[in-house]
Amino acid sequence: MGRKWVYEVVKYLPVEELDEEIKKLEKDTRVFQRLYFIRRLCRGMSVEEVAGLVGVTKATGYAWLKRWNSNGYEGLIPDFGGGRPSKLTEEQKEELREMLKEKDSWTTKEVQELIEAELEFGVIYSSWQVRRILKSFGMRYARPYQKDYRKPDNAEDTLKTLDDAEIEDDVNRIYR
Repeated sequence: MGRKWVYEVVKYLPVEELDEEIKKLEKDTRVFQRLYFIRRLCRGMSVEEVAGLVGVTKATGYAWLKRWNSNGYEGLIPDFGGGRPSKLTEEQKEELREMLKEKDSWTTKEVQELIEAELEFGVIYSSWQVRRILKSFGMRYARPYQKDYRKPDNAEDTLKTLDDAEIEDDVNRIYR
């Protein structure tokens, strides 16, 4: 059995102030969880024990401790990278948005082709990414229903007259 290592915890805040910060930040669960972790360390528990209680790996626990010891409270606030920058500039996105407003309904494929060919942005997007762009514009996409190119313009009227004729035939058969 290995020996437990005891790491020193720099006490930037008294435990009582940690408790107050925890109460204030219960909505921000990530910071809350990390402050809870540090509070347990301040009370003498090991990193391994507290990591098990909080539900994170030992490595994450040690990373939190290191961030706390180097930066205090600020070190526990998550700092997200933000992801890859967009292939389209803001001006190109605005141009695309204006083009999309010209027509009522677009399929994802049509928007994809618009970006690739007509607008000549030199960018290729997957249909999944096109849907994300549409969502960022506040637009919704839907799967188009199939239209039969053979359907006559007066199909509804024809159907209604056929239905009326069938009802008449049924009534005549019943009362004969």
